[in-house]
Amino acid sequence: MFELLQPLFRLPRRRKRIIQVLVDCVLIAMSFLAAMLLRLEEWGRLAQVETWAALLVLIPVSLVIFIRLGFYRAVIRYMGSKAIRAVLVGVVVSALSLPMASYLFHLGVPRSVPFIYALVALMTIGGVRFALRAFYLRSQVLHKPRVVIYGAGAAGRQVAASLRHGREYLPVAFVDDVQGLHNTFIEGMKVYPPKQLGYLADCYGAERVLLAMPSASRGRRREILAELEPQGFTVQTVPGIADVVSGRASISEIRDVAVEDLLGRDPVPPNQSLMDANIRGRVVMVTGAGGSIGSELCRQILRQAPARLLLLELSEFSLYRIEHELRQMAEAQGLDIPIEALLGSIQHQQRLQAVMMAFGVQTVYHAAAYKHVPMVEHNVVEGIRNNVFGTREAAKAAVAAGVETFVLVSTDKAVRPTNVMGATKRMAELVCQAIASDAPATRFSMVRFGNVLGSSGSVVPLFRRQIQAGGPITVTHPEITRYFMTIPEAAQLVIQAGAMARGGDVFVLDMGEPVKIAELARQMVRLSGLRVSDEQHPEGDIEIAYTGLRPGEKLYEELLVGNDVAATSHPRIMTASEVCWTWDRLQPFLEELFQACLAFRHDRIRELLLEAPTAYRPQGAIVDLVWQAGGVPGEASPSVVPLRTGGRRRAASQQPVTP
Repeated sequence: MFELLQPLFRLPRRRKRIIQVLVDCVLIAMSFLAAMLLRLEEWGRLAQVETWAALLVLIPVSLVIFIRLGFYRAVIRYMGSKAIRAVLVGVVVSALSLPMASYLFHLGVPRSVPFIYALVALMTIGGVRFALRAFYLRSQVLHKPRVVIYGAGAAGRQVAASLRHGREYLPVAFVDDVQGLHNTFIEGMKVYPPKQLGYLADCYGAERVLLAMPSASRGRRREILAELEPQGFTVQTVPGIADVVSGRASISEIRDVAVEDLLGRDPVPPNQSLMDANIRGRVVMVTGAGGSIGSELCRQILRQAPARLLLLELSEFSLYRIEHELRQMAEAQGLDIPIEALLGSIQHQQRLQAVMMAFGVQTVYHAAAYKHVPMVEHNVVEGIRNNVFGTREAAKAAVAAGVETFVLVSTDKAVRPTNVMGATKRMAELVCQAIASDAPATRFSMVRFGNVLGSSGSVVPLFRRQIQAGGPITVTHPEITRYFMTIPEAAQLVIQAGAMARGGDVFVLDMGEPVKIAELARQMVRLSGLRVSDEQHPEGDIEIAYTGLRPGEKLYEELLVGNDVAATSHPRIMTASEVCWTWDRLQPFLEELFQACLAFRHDRIRELLLEAPTAYRPQGAIVDLVWQAGGVPGEASPSVVPLRTGGRRRAASQQPVTP
């Protein structure tokens, strides 16, 4: 039946209205003639002139009434309670026009006919509309996946009402933890306890669970997801209450489960005095403003009402994107804060110093760095120049410009590093510690933390893309473990830690419990309604493929070099006492490292990194791409002198190179 009506639903709106008017003309005539026949019980009266005259008056009057009531503006497939009232009022007023027309034109319509006409017209005019609506909804129901809504509160009810009119899902039941709601009916659906989810899957064919608890804590959501994960449902969610309140999302917007709900903890509310200390009313500069951490720092800083916010970024596109976002954010929140977008490299001290002095910068958050471990391992010199010497130039510019506070964003990979990136970040910490002892007017501090969810190098978006493509999910090692934190929480803690600094402090963020990457992948597969394919379950949907550790990659990350750690006034921030060098000792070391970089002597670079108090312990040979290709100034061309070991150099300790 619905297939026959499909062309009707696809017609332009104007044609649909014309068809409705014509059909209503026929239905009004049929209803009136049926009423006359039921009252008089003789066919002959229908042929009289008075009957047709009454009909000629009734049809145009009824159409005018229907138009004024908005009959033809309503979309039949979405008719609700307002449309029902309009039909009822329209038919009653149409029926009342009959005795008036009979009296004015002496048509002799029996007094009981308007009542009979009203009943018949309600069944015909209203019935046709609701029959079409029922056919349409029935056709949609046949093709919609069934979904169970977890949470029978206000959010769940709103989502259920929204889904009924949409094309994506058909809500079939509610599930809620509150015992008082069990076996009650909300929005026409029964509320079940969570333990009956299996029954709902069998009884209603439910394929998905929609978590509609936006105000629930992250810990509670994590508990619920742990219960749902082994049951084989695809789990989706509605936005968190913060996104709804801020206007970034609507309560009826359905999303995939955020990995924050799987791994994250409930964030500790920020200490507003610490958030304000280095920002409110001050000129603040963020280096690497277009990166994952840098951009979130900018968002958090803008909310604290600085006097001016400076964005320093090497990538033109990244700078344009974050500037545009921040200007929109400031306009939406009514913030009159100057935002300056500055292109530049942190390796150019004169540029940095000129910027800081021109704008009177008081606080610097130094987030600019190369952070991708294999990328830096393959491009050693650029990693050192940017992470070590870029930090040195930024720190010296800050001291020269009279900056009050300088906060270095560091990483857990700086602790006993096995890769060049980690070693360079530990060297950056040493630079800040050494300069701090020589320049007490500028308070230096370093904030060290692990991986952040959703960053440019995060495994989470990669896993999601691989699941959508049907797999396999690539994990480097079955036992690889990492700490995770959300970007907003990390940025807030960086700001608060910097406010507690006295000079040369190394702060360590509490990252919670470490997470196995392979288990994270399995959770993401299961919550997508799929099964992991392995030796025990070869019939599964998504395979997890282990590719082996990448150059410089560690199985486990640490946050402390030693055990000398102390608590602070913030429960998520600790302070560590780390080995450091004075500037007199560090400066000649840096000069020698700089010369080794200029000569591309990767063997000497490695020796120097091993000499520094970084606890650097490389796990393999040098894998820098230029070094492997033999492109070192002063050496014979690779086309003249064949490369050793099958085109690759031996380890630096075995094969020194002269520039």
